Amino acid sequence: MSEAYCVKCRKKVEIKDPKKVTLKNGRPATKGQCPDCDTKVFRIGQ
Repeated sequence: MSEAYCVKCRKKVEIKDPKKVTLKNGRPATKGQCPDCDTKVFRIGQ
């Protein structure tokens, strides 16, 4: 599983419901939700 930084919790968390996306410039990224507070989290490059 991939991790991302949650701004609300101020810590690294495992991404809940991760989805692979591609940015406009073609770079891969992963987005999902924080398992603790359900805030959107985002990580570039995975």
